[in-house]
Amino acid sequence: MAIDTAPTPVAERRTAARLSTRDRLVLFVLCAAQFMVALDFSVLNVALPVLGADLGMSTSALQWAVTAFALPSGGFLLLFGRIGDLYGRRRLFLCGLALFGAASLLATLAWDPASFLTGRALQGLGAAAIVPTGMSLLTTTFPEGPARDRALGISGTLLSLGFTVGMVAGGVLTDLLSWRSTMGLLALFALVVLPLAPRLLPESRTPERPRLDVPGAVAVTGGLLALIYALTTAAEHGFGRIDVLVALVAGLVLLAAFVAVESRTSAPLVSLPMLRRRTVAWGNLGGLVTFSMMSTVVFVLTLYLQEVLGLGAFETGLVFGVQGVLSVVAGSCAPHVIGRFGARRTLVGALAGQGAVGLSLLALGEGGWSVVLATAAVSLASMCHLGAIISYGLTVTSGVPDEEQGLATGLVTSTQQVGITVGIPLLGVLATTATDLRTGVHTVLVLDAVIVLAAAVLVAVGLRVARAESGAVEAETVGTR
Repeated sequence: MAIDTAPTPVAERRTAARLSTRDRLVLFVLCAAQFMVALDFSVLNVALPVLGADLGMSTSALQWAVTAFALPSGGFLLLFGRIGDLYGRRRLFLCGLALFGAASLLATLAWDPASFLTGRALQGLGAAAIVPTGMSLLTTTFPEGPARDRALGISGTLLSLGFTVGMVAGGVLTDLLSWRSTMGLLALFALVVLPLAPRLLPESRTPERPRLDVPGAVAVTGGLLALIYALTTAAEHGFGRIDVLVALVAGLVLLAAFVAVESRTSAPLVSLPMLRRRTVAWGNLGGLVTFSMMSTVVFVLTLYLQEVLGLGAFETGLVFGVQGVLSVVAGSCAPHVIGRFGARRTLVGALAGQGAVGLSLLALGEGGWSVVLATAAVSLASMCHLGAIISYGLTVTSGVPDEEQGLATGLVTSTQQVGITVGIPLLGVLATTATDLRTGVHTVLVLDAVIVLAAAVLVAVGLRVARAESGAVEAETVGTR
């Protein structure tokens, strides 16, 4: 009797997910660059008071240390993603790395506020080139299926870990050395990655070179810049300022004009049919909610741990360090979960888990046990959050042709940037302006959990319809592999 030695679907999936040595090196370069950018989002936060005293920046001016980076990094993402599609993703990725490294060195050596903020703005511009092209190179290098699942899982883990490590490393480096060492660390990262990238990364671009949609680029970049400025400034000063209101209205008008331009041009920067894909629309909604609401939880918990429970910056960093360790665990498990249940179900389940765990934080009090509860809850919520990050990226980019991967990943990374930016101004301000901080934090946590759980329901319904219409949304499931 013949023995059937054909590999099982599970065995086939594991074999397909194995990466060659060169694949691992490519993944290392791309993930190291993404980790570096994620680190930049948080490494400076703890050092801001020391930085302000050293450079002579007022307390009100310190927000620009964050805003100067956030404006170009979020505003130019879609434009640079499309330029990479047309003229070479590797070329733009390398240019972004070089600019980011030089800008980090300028910020390290800054002699006054103007030179420092110039360095931060150039860092943001470099990040805007690195993030979408790096994601596009990843999705075009690793074919759709187990290999891409695994690559995106590792990338998503390091993205989340970079943000957390930045909070811990910022405090340690500032205490041991100075605030300048936080910027020097970023320059060192760029110096390590830049020489490796040209030898390992393949060039990737669209076969044709249609003209660049300049009116659309101006409208969407201006709209995103205005919107990000309004939201980041509102986080510090509230929505009552004239400049915030003007920027908010201008941003919405420019984004509406962008949609009108894209519907009429022959070579659009953003394909409106792609935006009408339910997987793209609902997947990005899930990404927007998971990023904005998780950043809000981290923000209000940081306030709570330090202002209510009296923890120092280093001790607070350790709480989020536990979160980072469990994020690594979640990142290693997420591809297997997605392979078993599919990206759609994983996204919905991860959002539901993030919201449900967030509700447990309402039990926070003023005793020492609250530190344990905060550590456990934020860590579990972060694990769900990471699952949502990876599965929404797969949902949005699955089935997209290679020539449009820059656009799809540009939308993914724009969602990340906008999500990180909008959560704190929209909800965090309720905690900072409340008469009683503890009551304000609880109010924010309730709203946060309700929004995430509502998004889980909406995404579940939206993607269920998408699957019924296409019959192929979940190409990642075991049965289809």
